[in-house]
Amino acid sequence: MTTTTLYPGKDGAGVVQRTVLPGGLRVVTESMPTVRSVAVGMWVGIGSRDESPEHMGSSHFLEHLLFKGTPTRDALEISAAIEGIGGEINAFTAKEYTCYYARVLDEDLRVAIDVLADVVTSSLITPEDVEAERGVILEEIAMHDDDPSDMVHEQFSAEMYGDTPIGRPILGTVDSINAVSRDRIAEYYRRYYLPTHTVVSVAGNVSHEQVVALVAAAYERAGALGGDASPVAPRLSGPGAEARPGVRMVHRPTEQANLVLGTTGLTRTDERRFALGVFNAALGGGMSSRLFQEIREKRGLAYSAYSYTSSYADTGQFGIYVGCLPSKIDEVLKICREEVLQAVTDGITEEEIARGKGQMRGGLVLGLEDTGSRMSRIGKGELVYDELLSVDEVLAKIEAVTPEEITDIARDVLNRPMTLAVIGPYEDKDFGWAVNG
Repeated sequence: MTTTTLYPGKDGAGVVQRTVLPGGLRVVTESMPTVRSVAVGMWVGIGSRDESPEHMGSSHFLEHLLFKGTPTRDALEISAAIEGIGGEINAFTAKEYTCYYARVLDEDLRVAIDVLADVVTSSLITPEDVEAERGVILEEIAMHDDDPSDMVHEQFSAEMYGDTPIGRPILGTVDSINAVSRDRIAEYYRRYYLPTHTVVSVAGNVSHEQVVALVAAAYERAGALGGDASPVAPRLSGPGAEARPGVRMVHRPTEQANLVLGTTGLTRTDERRFALGVFNAALGGGMSSRLFQEIREKRGLAYSAYSYTSSYADTGQFGIYVGCLPSKIDEVLKICREEVLQAVTDGITEEEIARGKGQMRGGLVLGLEDTGSRMSRIGKGELVYDELLSVDEVLAKIEAVTPEEITDIARDVLNRPMTLAVIGPYEDKDFGWAVNG
């Protein structure tokens, strides 16, 4: 067992420590002695892009099933153990990882760790639970499909990456969920839910030694600790998928058209991500951004208009989302293309750069004011990055971004072939001009 202090903190606060337990299980903590709560996360480095076609939807299916029961707790006892002490417990699945988390009072840390470790290591995955939860997931897919503002992002990824693991929906499809068997899900669970793939992150009014002792005890009780295995290294590259420029149109008799126009972005470890973040803030990151001002404030064409970036191990996305009246979509797309062209040609102003940096700095710091966000930062940092930058280091990198770097990354990204996804009441409308113009 080895323990490292990643950041010494100041006056006992903000100390970040890391211990690797036998079997490769990693435990990272951040001390926040002025609060009375703790957030515990168990991060498994497996997500939907790890699934074969036969396992499509299994990562998310497992997220549901792990709360259904273990040898020592049924579904009610799992939720009651946390809710009965005023806490909250939940989980989420992403493309490259899955997280199970709880937030409780500091005095109930042992309960949170014990319950989460039980759930992650000892799920029964009974045939009865699989069939019951299959119906729940099919309802979740239906709910998702009824929200075009959500679904359009999924269609954008599907068109950009094609029929590849990273292009497929995290939830799976109706066909894949109906087809996947209990044995396939259980096999997926046994193969990937291992200590070597797992990070336990805890933030709040805790001591690192106490957390390590509680985690070690919980995993030992489950028989999931031991051996000399090394942790799985962060996934900094992978099979990936070549982006495919094109248009995907989904006909729906909706009152509003929803669109995403974009292209490939940057990987999560690309040093240029800070420059792209500042640019994104200026183009469509807030109410003062160019897209919001042009589309909503000046012309009243949409309620929601923004740009965004997302990053993975070996690829990324840069997208523009707008929801507007179906009759206004051509005008909206024309404005989006014009703003992109102007940004590439002329760059952004010093005032926009200063505002973008301020938005990124504020968003980072204000977003780390609670134990849950701190837990997520150190857990995800340990799992998917090759280093964990301190908050001050991130702020310094944002401040160091130059106008030239912003111009260069804008021209690099926005000159790439474009992909467009549209959901709306259109039959045979031609949107090719929006990606080829």
